Amino acid sequence: MKLTKRLRIEGRVQGVGYRESMRAEAMRLGVTGWVRNRRDGSVEALVQGERPLVEDLVAWCHRGPSHARVDKVDEQDVPEETALADFLRRETE
Repeated sequence: MKLTKRLRIEGRVQGVGYRESMRAEAMRLGVTGWVRNRRDGSVEALVQGERPLVEDLVAWCHRGPSHARVDKVDEQDVPEETALADFLRRETE
């Protein structure tokens, strides 16, 4: 069963390769969606895939890449979202 979650990651998560590392991890797991920086210094992502794979990616988000410091990850389940085909880095919003 597919699961879609919106994530907001806070801490030292910009300027440390977080988005590219998350994209690589999502692709390794076979999870689709997108990730982008927010102007407030956080990172936002929409992730979609089989439940255990999404849960693995969310667990990774709590650690992030080696130079990141993750203080908080907010998760929000998203009702049936249109199927996403890839994992993209989006522009800052």
